[in-house]
Amino acid sequence: MPGGRLSQQERHQIAAGLADGLAYAEIARRLDRPTSTITREVMRNGGPTTYRPDLAHRATQQRTHRRRQTAPNEPQALPQPYGRDAEAVRDYQETLTTVLMTSGLPKMMARVLGCLYTTDAGSLTASELAQRLQVSPASISKAITFLEGLDLVRRTRDERRRERYVVDDDLWYQSMIRSARANDQFIETARQGVAVLGRDTPAATRLENAARFLDFVSEGLIRAAEQGREVLHSKAQAASPATPEN
Repeated sequence: MPGGRLSQQERHQIAAGLADGLAYAEIARRLDRPTSTITREVMRNGGPTTYRPDLAHRATQQRTHRRRQTAPNEPQALPQPYGRDAEAVRDYQETLTTVLMTSGLPKMMARVLGCLYTTDAGSLTASELAQRLQVSPASISKAITFLEGLDLVRRTRDERRRERYVVDDDLWYQSMIRSARANDQFIETARQGVAVLGRDTPAATRLENAARFLDFVSEGLIRAAEQGREVLHSKAQAASPATPEN
């Protein structure tokens, strides 16, 4: 599989693939590149509907030039445990950040979450995050507040009373429940509109259908989240060593 930066010709092939409605994975297969490379390239340069290969190529050259000028301030690949390749871990973290951005997270929030998920402890202090990402403490604080609002990060304090930001298995469950509950207000308001607009009118029918759909999806999401957490916790308990008997 070829490595290195994308060529201008490859970028034109990406644009052609997007115009043909191909998935990122198929474009990547045709170019013999990782899917993450194509995803990151497109999302960095306007998204699938506004991607322009020549502009993307020029932007990449400009970014490369800026990196060379500011290299001392860029995040460094940190030494890794378990014999990991530090550069590969840094590249993966960038890929994970891109995927989180495609799901709707702003860039800084995606960077913070990606950084937390790629640490073995699953938690870092504000200063540790700022140092790893080479950003200001204010940027970290804003990102954490945003992520907390989505139940994607929680705060705790360590033995030195320092505030730490944590990601763990239960946070995805909490986030799914919050997402399901967020539909409740729309469902209730939509059904109020049915009474106002007159049942069986086109507008009322549209609102009722939307409410029924979201009600059904929310129930399924909550049920799946409960089942998923139960299975995950069962596996975790089975993997834990048994307590020795006295």
